[in-house]
Amino acid sequence: MRVFVLDKNLQPLDPCHPARARELLAKGRAKVFKRYPFTIVLQNRTLEESVAHSHRIKIDPGSKTTGIAVVQEETGRVTTALEVSHRGQQIKNALDSRRALRRGRRNRKTRYRQPRFLNRTRKTGWLPPSLESRIANIETWVRRIRKLCPVTAISQELVRFDLQQIENPEISGIEYQQGELHGYEVREYLLQKWERKCAYCGIGNVPLQVEHIHPKSKGGTNRISNLCLACEPCNLKKGTQDIKEFLAKKPDVLKRILAQAKRPLKDAAAVNATRWELFRRFQATGLPVEVGSGGLTKFNRQTGGIEKSHWADAANVGKSTPERLLIRGIKPLLIIAKGHGIRQRCRPDKYGFPKAHAPSAKSFQGFQTGDIVKANIPSGKFAGNYAGRIAIRHRPSFVLQLPSLKFDVHPKYLKTIQNADGYDYALSK
Repeated sequence: MRVFVLDKNLQPLDPCHPARARELLAKGRAKVFKRYPFTIVLQNRTLEESVAHSHRIKIDPGSKTTGIAVVQEETGRVTTALEVSHRGQQIKNALDSRRALRRGRRNRKTRYRQPRFLNRTRKTGWLPPSLESRIANIETWVRRIRKLCPVTAISQELVRFDLQQIENPEISGIEYQQGELHGYEVREYLLQKWERKCAYCGIGNVPLQVEHIHPKSKGGTNRISNLCLACEPCNLKKGTQDIKEFLAKKPDVLKRILAQAKRPLKDAAAVNATRWELFRRFQATGLPVEVGSGGLTKFNRQTGGIEKSHWADAANVGKSTPERLLIRGIKPLLIIAKGHGIRQRCRPDKYGFPKAHAPSAKSFQGFQTGDIVKANIPSGKFAGNYAGRIAIRHRPSFVLQLPSLKFDVHPKYLKTIQNADGYDYALSK
């Protein structure tokens, strides 16, 4: 992955190769501006003295993980790849827990308060906090990348599945099975819905075929609710039998398939609920916004012979994708959303009663929990140099957290590398 470069006025320039960045740092012509994503600032160069090429941010929004890629439009080089892991499910679990505690208190009549669910209003376009957090994460990283790279356009995968193509009743026979883009839309949807396994025997990692649950010869339709995936032996064995006849001796498998055929995709629903709001917010940036479908993304990726991953899907979003993407040496930066702490001052026990009260101040001696620091400990059991995150106490004894070790350290031995920003970082292997 290339290194972001800023001029001396903190204006973005073209990203450079890591070897070039090391050379500039060694000669004193540049200084480190940011650790994650790694950014340097030139000491003697301005934007007017340099040439900045146009870059495009390409985004593949997901329910759990969103892929982001920055592509230089002139050369097709992927300069930056990010994979942002969301915390939507954690937020939902926290809200469910809070609701359960409040209901428990009211049911025990320990404290009565009239219900307020009928006198609250929500603004137009309101989204649940678990969905809003996904949009906020993507917005945050688009805004940060725009400050570090000369971005001129945005591409977004707006729809995961093109429902119009999926439900088109005119497509049938060989066109239905082998249509160029339509086949990608249907197959990608079914692969996710049936977890890339044969619906009948559960085998995975084998070629799978689109199978009609109720055969067309007996009145079955091409609707998605009547389609599943089957390996070749199961497909041949079933033939034109009705599924109830085929699985007469396996009632548990029959019940599971019939239930799963009509079960919606939770993750797809989360993406569908946020896609248009995300699109509107991208439009508000003033940059041109290109959109594409998930089927087109997969078509572009497979045409280019690129292995599937979140960042690779992002790099192949939209019709602007060049025929050849330069991805050699790309290792994505893995970003995990951690939040910015909690505002709750009174911590309850498992029954909902007050257990402890958190201090109102979030920092102590210039440090706060989540800061990445360097520790230079001169003596003692843990003497040496370390780099990791800290958890503060409101006394001069912090907890230094390392991948396989944690211990107490005095703040006088610490130097901040990067302030806590609500995210954790790692480089993919």
